[in-house]
Amino acid sequence: MSESPPVSSTSPSRDTPATSSDPSASSESIKHLRHDLRTPLNQMIGYSEMLIEGVTENGPPEMLDDLQRLCGAGGELLTVLNESLAQWKVETGQVDLIGLRRAMLGPLNAFVGYRDLCTEAAHVHSQTEVLADLARIDIATNNLRKLLEDGTFAQRNAAASHAATMAPFASSLTAAPMPLTPGTPVAVGSTTPPMPTGRILVVDDEPLNREMLLRRLAKMGFTTTGAPNGQVALEIMAGESFDLVLLDIMMPVLDGYQTLDRLKADRKLRHIPVVMLTALDEVASVVRCIEAGAEDYVPKPFNPVILRARISASLEKKRLRDQERAYLGEIQSERAKSERLLLNVLPKAIGDRLKAGEQTIVDAVPEATVMFADIVGFTRIAATFSAARTVSLLNEIFSEFDALSELKGLEKIKTIGDAYMVVGGVPLPQADHAVRCAKMAFEMLNAMHHFNLRHQFKWQLRIGLHTGPLVAGIIGSIKFSYDLWGDTVNIASRLESHGEPDIPQVSQLTADLLKDHFVLEERGDIDLKNRGVTKVHRLLRPI
Repeated sequence: MSESPPVSSTSPSRDTPATSSDPSASSESIKHLRHDLRTPLNQMIGYSEMLIEGVTENGPPEMLDDLQRLCGAGGELLTVLNESLAQWKVETGQVDLIGLRRAMLGPLNAFVGYRDLCTEAAHVHSQTEVLADLARIDIATNNLRKLLEDGTFAQRNAAASHAATMAPFASSLTAAPMPLTPGTPVAVGSTTPPMPTGRILVVDDEPLNREMLLRRLAKMGFTTTGAPNGQVALEIMAGESFDLVLLDIMMPVLDGYQTLDRLKADRKLRHIPVVMLTALDEVASVVRCIEAGAEDYVPKPFNPVILRARISASLEKKRLRDQERAYLGEIQSERAKSERLLLNVLPKAIGDRLKAGEQTIVDAVPEATVMFADIVGFTRIAATFSAARTVSLLNEIFSEFDALSELKGLEKIKTIGDAYMVVGGVPLPQADHAVRCAKMAFEMLNAMHHFNLRHQFKWQLRIGLHTGPLVAGIIGSIKFSYDLWGDTVNIASRLESHGEPDIPQVSQLTADLLKDHFVLEERGDIDLKNRGVTKVHRLLRPI
């Protein structure tokens, strides 16, 4: 069993406690000291626990007692550390660093002794994997001893410590089951049934911490990936999806606080739960992380059972949030479908008013132009086709008319058999509503011409237009219908029925609005049913 390390000649006097009044024992310095001491302790206890689990499952049982004593000595070290650097002692200036050092050397020497006994037994029983983990424990133990040998507890030089840690690590762990090169992400797949399941990203700059966590999580059934700092973690997450992030705080390049802030600011990553898993256990740090969006905060050394419970709870919350987002997505999709269907039945302006809560929509329109178009002799034509063929042909030509009405900014009201009704200036006012309708009339004739060429038909259209006041609104409570009422509608319909094939016919009021844009020809007076004698005009062509 190793002897206690010698006291450095630069150490403060053993008779003078190093309290928080000393600059080296300031609150900030103690925070870093506690983090630095807990880091190797976390590794020592964590690997000891994993060795106990492994030997319990696979033997040899003769090693179990010494391994449990080893783990117990690690727990005693942690108890001493927690009691000596308790928050109340920091706040009241009663931290005794020299007393802490003395109190830790005893259980540390006991830990080293049990480690040596375990190493001898592992050699006797040819336990290669156990020896590899004991070598990892040896690295962590030496790091802790170096800290305690520094009597001033000055903060270690990070770069020198990292290099000193990695050199023996690479040479003594040739039997390790995964690469541990700094800066290289480590992926571990589990062959055991996942319970619970999930992909977890472990972000920690300490290779031993990272390797230990990856192995523990893989054994729990998770698929895991490791990253040595926040910058590498963000790069990995840009190309891979994860269910949870275990994030250390004190790291080079990009620390845990900065990484958490960037994750929560990223729209694609903010939904991933983050559990802070760190040796930094101060209340201010916990509050800062939770306020920044962390799901939970687990101090090192951690209890594996508690860690699993925290991870499971975080993953369950994520599952429920994902489910909620999926439901909201379905609701939004169905709402979009409903809106599309609504717009197929109603004008957008009317649909918006319905969605805003209006229950009765009736508008008195002072002036609008109504146009009817009808296929000449369609009853006779339809008798020569099957029902399916008839509907297919009507759908083809009316779909072209629909596209034209949308292009001209007009509102299709309905089709009645082979009749097509459209209006300009409703539901939104348009100064040029008559011109728009007249232009569409000629484009409908052109569409019918090309339709005839495709099918070798000789179909013709009668078209009638009239301008005047009308009433527009919605009827029906289950099946909505937007419709028009008034003499303007009736006159337009009768102008169509009394019209000539392929020559649009317009009333005098409509002709007055079109005379500067189209060539018109007076047809004379015609007797419209229930309207008497009415002067009408032929609409010949645009000027």
